[in-house]
Amino acid sequence: MRNIWTIFKRELRGYFATPVAYVFLVVFLAVAGALNYFVGNFFGREQADLQAFFVFHPWLYLFLVPAISMRLWAEERKSGTIEVLFTLPISLPQAVIGKFLAAWAFAGVALALTFPIWLVVNKLGAPDNGAILAGYFGSFLTAGGYLAIGACFSAWTKNQVIAFVVSAAVCLVFTLSGTQFVLNFLAGWAPESIAETIGSLSFLTHFNAISKGVIEVRDLVFFGSVIVLFLIANSIVLDLEKAE
Repeated sequence: MRNIWTIFKRELRGYFATPVAYVFLVVFLAVAGALNYFVGNFFGREQADLQAFFVFHPWLYLFLVPAISMRLWAEERKSGTIEVLFTLPISLPQAVIGKFLAAWAFAGVALALTFPIWLVVNKLGAPDNGAILAGYFGSFLTAGGYLAIGACFSAWTKNQVIAFVVSAAVCLVFTLSGTQFVLNFLAGWAPESIAETIGSLSFLTHFNAISKGVIEVRDLVFFGSVIVLFLIANSIVLDLEKAE
């Protein structure tokens, strides 16, 4: 845990050492607010909840989370510092977990800074704050899932742009897999069991359930499994790189 904590602190400080982190925070807050108030018609709905706010989070993360994750390993590989990292007295899984947790914490900071929206809805009405807290929790888990995917593909290449594009594409597949469009397409030729399995892999399905205030074990298992599996894949990719 000490090594993971060391990597975590080093990486998290690195985010705020450059203006990029602050630009990301400003963009995230501006876009999230605009989607909530204008596209989601927050005031026009006249409902004391944050459904109009949370419904856009998976789509917002599709573009912003890969922007965070693309530098995790691609930059290390391009600059050659990954060789130095391999010589340090830390294990590969510790480095992978430490870097991932730092990126996830940074995403959590961005999400936490949207708290004024929570204050506004409490000022205007009497919302179910438990459901809102669950929505934040589901959003945080969704960001973690996307980050794990992005970290894995960042380890595959030295090019951050390629890492961004591939990560966003894979995250899009996971997001759309449970939509009615995909399910209707599969219903025409795929067995029902396959269609149900693909549908169960959708980030939207699990996120929407949590954002409504319903936290079920299957949703927690889904996000936990995605994060763990892609972090394991991340370690395997780096291990292969180390062996070359």
